[in-house]
Amino acid sequence: MDQFTVLDLIDLDLKEHNDLGVRCVNGRQGLLRPISIPDLNRPGLALSGFFDNFGFNRIQIFGRGEHSYLEKLEREDSTETIAELFRRGVPCCIFTHGMSPTEDFSRLAEEANTPVLQTHLETSEFVMRLIRALGNVFAAKQTIHGTLIEVFGIGVLILGDSGVGKSEAALELIERGHRLVADDAVEIRRVAGNILQGQGANPALGHHMEIRGLGIINITHLFGVGSIRDNKQIQLICQLEVWDSRKAYDRIGAEERTWEILGVATPYLEIPVKPGRNVPIIIETATMNERLKKMGYYSAREFNQTVMRWLDSENARKAYLQKKGIT
Repeated sequence: MDQFTVLDLIDLDLKEHNDLGVRCVNGRQGLLRPISIPDLNRPGLALSGFFDNFGFNRIQIFGRGEHSYLEKLEREDSTETIAELFRRGVPCCIFTHGMSPTEDFSRLAEEANTPVLQTHLETSEFVMRLIRALGNVFAAKQTIHGTLIEVFGIGVLILGDSGVGKSEAALELIERGHRLVADDAVEIRRVAGNILQGQGANPALGHHMEIRGLGIINITHLFGVGSIRDNKQIQLICQLEVWDSRKAYDRIGAEERTWEILGVATPYLEIPVKPGRNVPIIIETATMNERLKKMGYYSAREFNQTVMRWLDSENARKAYLQKKGIT
């Protein structure tokens, strides 16, 4: 990924419950300092003079405890540990609860060109939001040619060769009341270990779609804001392909197939396309079936069990009749 800096952290476009609410109060000359890892550190031990295994390359979080200790150091006119903290080259320091750094801390931060940020949030809430934001920034990512749409609350990634009908199928789904996330280029990030989060690769393009013979259309303007969303977890992959009469397609669905993206296996279906097949309704049905699976109900497995029970009962019936000499 490109270098992520303290200035980038301040400029993150996060809304509502994700907003960090940070602003720079000191050390603006160092706003281009890189943040290299998504980990945080509470520098209480460092302020007391213990720098063994100090996480100098992490963002330093100052809560009420650290702030009280800084006030104590200022009353005692003891600034050596603060100066040593800045000599270690920390990326930035962030004060929570709307607290301001002490005068000595501000002066040493300016001398070291180390950014000092401030947020109105409580420490625990801010730490959760910041970890979530950094996890997204530093997440492994991949851009895939396809269309991502939310169907019945399930994120469906529609793949297929150019011209097979991905956008047309998505357009029909939107007309049915489902929501578009991204068309043509989908940026996928692996967050929280094994969650695939998809969004448009180019936010500047917005929620537009290219329909052959029609051109570029704006989904928001045509169908309203209720027909779009910014991102969605990918929970099902549908591969559209031109019908091949020589290929044997799955007709029962007993086999659980997956497609691996960024090391995460996701349920996967192949949907053959030919005139007369209603692809959007097939995708809708596949999505509802996937929801049933998440609830522990597998239609194909139940069908197999029903057939096996029927065969067992039929074989038992034949054996009974043969034993009684009844043909």
